[in-house]
Amino acid sequence: MAEETDQESRTEAPTDRRIREAIEKGDVPFSREAPTFAAILGLLVSLSLVVRGQAAQIARDLSALFDHPGGFRLEASGDVQVLLQAVGLSAGRFLLPILLILAGFGLAASLIQNVPRAVGERIRPKWRNVSPAAGWSRIFGRSGQVEFLKAVLKVLAVSLVVLLILRSERQKAVNAMYVDPSQLPELILTLSIRLVSAVSIATIVIVAGDLVWARLRWQRSLRMSRQEIKDEMKQVEGDPGVKARLRSLAQDRSRNRMLASVDRATVVIANPTHFAVALRYEPSENPAPLVLAKGKDLIALRIREIAESHGIAVIEDKPLARSLYDAVQVDQTIPAEFYRAVAQILFFLFARPR
Repeated sequence: MAEETDQESRTEAPTDRRIREAIEKGDVPFSREAPTFAAILGLLVSLSLVVRGQAAQIARDLSALFDHPGGFRLEASGDVQVLLQAVGLSAGRFLLPILLILAGFGLAASLIQNVPRAVGERIRPKWRNVSPAAGWSRIFGRSGQVEFLKAVLKVLAVSLVVLLILRSERQKAVNAMYVDPSQLPELILTLSIRLVSAVSIATIVIVAGDLVWARLRWQRSLRMSRQEIKDEMKQVEGDPGVKARLRSLAQDRSRNRMLASVDRATVVIANPTHFAVALRYEPSENPAPLVLAKGKDLIALRIREIAESHGIAVIEDKPLARSLYDAVQVDQTIPAEFYRAVAQILFFLFARPR
């Protein structure tokens, strides 16, 4: 019950990090029906290409044994070994291509679904794999119900297809009792190919549905709660409180450095209490006045205090102070549109007697 409640609370789509971690642990969507379907296709290819071409050859190889059993000496153990080697070699040449085709189709079914990767987590012993309670939940849970439904559908589909094929071939089966026995292998092979072809067609819908279900079930298992998303964001981006504290410390250090440079200013242009901008003009350093510091409210008052304590002129010009504060950043020269207004102030300062 607790597990179901926890699953219901996971209503959010998984993040890219959650998906990436699941794939790295080997938790990937996988359809169990795809390998089965691949095996059926492999069997169909084997019957159509290998068995039809190799059946006559193996029949010729074994005909000597069945037609003339007395032609083989069985007087010593070595004779038996030779006989078994001959039979095994002939059977191996017949079965090996079939096994390779089946293995190739099964491997392709796995590779198409997911890129292979070595994951030790998948083979590590886990208690839930042998736990009776976990096994009970797997059998009677939603996944177990879906697997049971798929099994029932497969049995019904295969049974219906086989029944229809056998009914359509009933007359040929009856007539086979009166034909040459040498034609029976070809008749059985043709019937087998038809059966396997029909079964593969009948299971395509089940396989397609299982592929979709496997991916939906995988995505559902990776769903996250809102709290899990918040925790992940904290891990990836850092705790918001810590980030705010670091940002505040950085702003304090920057403000202190700015205030420390006010004593080098040429003039401070200020609104009486709200804004203050400290400018430095040295033609040998910069072609235009440079903003050393700026601030409003308490910072503006602090800039004025420092300027006055160092004998730096404070000129009150409300529109100019506000415009400079909004338009220019610290350690930047003033834009050209402020040249005339600032030049008038500097001319006044340089022209007055000292």
